[in-house]
Amino acid sequence: MKLISWNVNGLRACLGKGFLDFFNRAGADVFCVQETKMRPEQAELALPGYRQYWNSAEKKGYSGTAVFTRREPLSVSYGIGLPEHDAEGRCITLEFGDFILVTVYTPNSQRGLTRLSYRMEWEDAFRAYLAGLAGGKPVVACGDMNVAHEEIDLKNPKTNRENAGFTPQERDKMTLLLQSGFTDSFRFLYPDRIAYTWWSYMFHAREKNAGWRIDYFLVSDALRDRVADSRILSDVTGSDHCPVELILKENGTGESGCS
Repeated sequence: MKLISWNVNGLRACLGKGFLDFFNRAGADVFCVQETKMRPEQAELALPGYRQYWNSAEKKGYSGTAVFTRREPLSVSYGIGLPEHDAEGRCITLEFGDFILVTVYTPNSQRGLTRLSYRMEWEDAFRAYLAGLAGGKPVVACGDMNVAHEEIDLKNPKTNRENAGFTPQERDKMTLLLQSGFTDSFRFLYPDRIAYTWWSYMFHAREKNAGWRIDYFLVSDALRDRVADSRILSDVTGSDHCPVELILKENGTGESGCS
């Protein structure tokens, strides 16, 4: 089973930069998108064979997530069930046959860390939400989590220690999430590989590969043995992020993990 996650930094803009070409070429069973910055009626998006699920922010042109799946989910829910966190369209949850998929666009702490305190509240709430889901079925959580967890996950760790996405507070929250029963699939398979998923538009950062790894596929520890591959598709352009991909092996029943 192939799953893809991509922060497109505005889906309408990305549609003009080859999104559909990549989407069709990728052939994912489930394709998750973050930072859509739109409502579904704002663009004609024909994806034959795929069901579409959207969670748009109340604020126009901001945040938002979507999931396109050719496997019918058992159920779909939006947000994490807390009004103080659910106005920005940051989360969609799909239940499949033997696991639950969550796509997330984690709030950015912003320049000057003006939103760090809110980010900490979100982290605790989201971790509790995932833990609640994982009590029923294993979970796959993917998306732009807006943190480079370890020094290997960004080009310039020393100069970014107090910048959004690499503060001790944000990194500690990711550690707590992993310790609560989740595995970073890419780092599990490739503990020493340097690869990034986001590059600033400034200073020719992508050209120089001066990036950050802030987009993830996390899996419940119970799913770890089913991870066949976890890839960073850094050659795909169209956004300041690149897509990430997870390949899950079939489960012991011979099913692909979806009903």
